[in-house]
Amino acid sequence: MGMPLDLPALARGIREARGLAHKRDIDAVVARLGLGGRHAMVPVGDDCAAIPDGDGHLLFAIEGFLDGFVSVDPYFAGYCGIMVNLSDVAAMGGRPLAVVDALWSRDAATADPILAGLSDAASLYGVPIVGGHTNTRAGAANLAVAVLGRAGPRLLTSFDAAPGDDLIAAIDLRGRFREPNPYWDASTGVPGNRLRGDLALLPGLAEDGLAVAAKDISMAGIVGTALMLLECSRVGGVIDLAAIPRPDGVPLARWLTAFPSFGFLLAVRPDRTPAVLARFTERGIAAAGIGRLDASRVARIRDRAEEAVVWDFVGGPLIGCGRTDAKAAP
Repeated sequence: MGMPLDLPALARGIREARGLAHKRDIDAVVARLGLGGRHAMVPVGDDCAAIPDGDGHLLFAIEGFLDGFVSVDPYFAGYCGIMVNLSDVAAMGGRPLAVVDALWSRDAATADPILAGLSDAASLYGVPIVGGHTNTRAGAANLAVAVLGRAGPRLLTSFDAAPGDDLIAAIDLRGRFREPNPYWDASTGVPGNRLRGDLALLPGLAEDGLAVAAKDISMAGIVGTALMLLECSRVGGVIDLAAIPRPDGVPLARWLTAFPSFGFLLAVRPDRTPAVLARFTERGIAAAGIGRLDASRVARIRDRAEEAVVWDFVGGPLIGCGRTDAKAAP
């Protein structure tokens, strides 16, 4: 057994991480735009807007990319423009229909690797790029990509986790870091049929009623993403750090703030946990129960018998979206 972790320091590092700091910006935007009501099937704060349509839902999401990322790794930025949007759709239990992009660059040569990444990912994941906006005379390289998807009547949301649920992490560990960045690349160079089949696991879980709440692991990291899920559902819980699927040789502190290409958190009723875990492991994806949700509205991390608080939602919001859950209103 290794040395015990410094849990208070680890919890502080999660709170102060850059990826989570960007998520904290959401609170002020939600308040300023008056997005506290139910403008769609689920409140603002989920991975996609869900709009009722016939016997299912249209899903609509957008991702923007920092100019530093686009400049340093333009191909992967373009590739991520497709990949992360499709993860958002899958996290809601849907399948993608089409994407559009908005690209600014200094010239056509600067734009080319970004476009190559977009094109390659669209081909591998089998989703068409149907339009967008391009400016090759801008002062800096910036990229935004939006996706339209469709889900059936059963959605996976960030607002339907409940006390007593198991918290499951499913992460594709078959990758490598794009050094020196915190991006775990388990997608480029992988056959498209495997990528598409892996993403299809999520809508399958929704359609079969095996899960009702999920979120894709973002730049906020594993625990940071769990915080957003817990806040939206107005629950608390404890995360067992030793149970988190992790690649061999990767330090825990780095892994907790990494962005995995394929990574999801799901809140699952305990009697359904074995079936959910089996679906991921059958496709070679590491999956494990990493904690249990409760009614405390306090998020904690655990190492052996010690716990540390990462966020107390009673004391203050993180993204400010939990209060929009009409089902939880007194």
